[in-house]
Amino acid sequence: MSNYSEIFSEISELLQKGKARDIIGSVQKALDAGAEPADILQNALMDGMNIIGGKFKRNEVFVPEVLIAARAMNKATEALKPHLARAGVQPVGKAIICTVKGDLHDIGKNLVKMMIEGKGIEVEDLGVDCDTQFVVDKVRETDAKVLCLSALLTTTMAAQKDVIDALKEAGIRDRIKVMVGGAPVTQGFADEIGADAYTPDAATAAEVCREFYA
Repeated sequence: MSNYSEIFSEISELLQKGKARDIIGSVQKALDAGAEPADILQNALMDGMNIIGGKFKRNEVFVPEVLIAARAMNKATEALKPHLARAGVQPVGKAIICTVKGDLHDIGKNLVKMMIEGKGIEVEDLGVDCDTQFVVDKVRETDAKVLCLSALLTTTMAAQKDVIDALKEAGIRDRIKVMVGGAPVTQGFADEIGADAYTPDAATAAEVCREFYA
């Protein structure tokens, strides 16, 4: 990495500042200099997301800054994808994310999605107000290892339990790790409904999610 440390630092800083246009040029500069696509992803882009995630957890930056950084991450990874594919670099794994039935909130879900993608995990976003059976069908259809369920209302928290119960009934509960989150959700509630993990914020959610692929 030492040969490219300067350009990697530049990319990391541009990501943290959310400079989506500039970051694509810097990624191309790194490629032109001979840096491996996987190294750019790991040592520049993921490094930047890890730094912004840490600042978010420490309340040094807030949701708008993280969203802007995550958008820059997405732009950079889009530019890098063809090069990663040619180099044979695959995502760490796949996850599914959604907001549960009856709940139309998506900012928290979108934030978690982008932070998880920043860990090198492919995320299929099912959207909001997702019917329980639809979620179960998606788990059955894919090889996703983690399912993230978001609920922002006390009235929709129960739908997280509905999904877990439906996965059990379908005989596929042991195939997937279920993570739950959202403003009213607590560790106690997660334990009560049989979830595999609860996290209080998006940065921690991404860290815990990544641990399931270790």
